[in-house]
Amino acid sequence: MAILLTVGLCTASSTTSPGRGCKYTGQSVRAVPIRILSVGKKRSPGVQLIVDEYMHKLRHYCAVEDVLVRPNPKNARDVQAQVEDEDVAVTSLIRPEEWVVMLDERGVDIRSERMADLIGDAANKGASKITFCVGGPYGHGQKLRERADKSVKLSSLVLNHQIALVVLMEQLYRSWTIIKGQKYHH
Repeated sequence: MAILLTVGLCTASSTTSPGRGCKYTGQSVRAVPIRILSVGKKRSPGVQLIVDEYMHKLRHYCAVEDVLVRPNPKNARDVQAQVEDEDVAVTSLIRPEEWVVMLDERGVDIRSERMADLIGDAANKGASKITFCVGGPYGHGQKLRERADKSVKLSSLVLNHQIALVVLMEQLYRSWTIIKGQKYHH
């Protein structure tokens, strides 16, 4: 069963310091490697350009890896079979010591400061890596739901998986700037 923890909301106004409300702002946080597993076909050039830009920015804070997991085209007409095949492909890439965050429209709605806390918490709990999972068009399968340490939604809107990836990349960068107390986040 997936461990779904309710994360409290915090507020930060433009009159407060960057990252106010993040328990790790200004503290030393281990640069735990981040890996993004995203299901999908070849990305559009625009999406890939943005992903590459944020990968470059994130590397100033931690090691980061972007893994594209191909959907199973032979099961394209059978949605359940496709989700199950993608589920097996994604979960086979995850090791027991990794901290797994599943992006899901039914996940916990968090603010940017809580995303920064999530990174700090995973580092403090000794995770070898934080793995973020972006599902394909039909979402995640049961195996990943059971394996995930956290289930997070990026928006109350349903996002295309490529757009979700772009939002995730920006939020990971924002999280590290919050942790470091830099002025990117207001």
